[in-house]
Amino acid sequence: MDIEPMAVAVSTAANPTYVKGRREFFKYRDLGVTAATHGRMRAQLTKAEQGMSKPTGWHVHKCEAQLVYMLSGWVDLEFADRKVRLSAGDSMLIPGDTPHNETGTSDTFELLEVSIPADMGTEPCAAPSGR
Repeated sequence: MDIEPMAVAVSTAANPTYVKGRREFFKYRDLGVTAATHGRMRAQLTKAEQGMSKPTGWHVHKCEAQLVYMLSGWVDLEFADRKVRLSAGDSMLIPGDTPHNETGTSDTFELLEVSIPADMGTEPCAAPSGR
């Protein structure tokens, strides 16, 4: 099996590239990793300038895994077995196909998100029993 070699990816704060994301109320900055890895990985910064007004609803991401690292602010997530608040400096790995619901955020926040592969779909799902 031939795998295309990866390239160096540089993204500068002075010249950011913004892309459309999953949520209309967030701003997504592409870090160039998708192109550099030929779609094997995606890295982006997600930024909010106002808090969420309602939960996103239960959903899963169609991927192998998603890593979230909070740079500032906080986000509340709900899973079948727990509720989690990620604050600045916290991280979480969410395996693909794991049902979860984002229930709230600070008024402003910024997080780094990495997914494998780059093409990560989002599909609604039923809430786990008891939620």
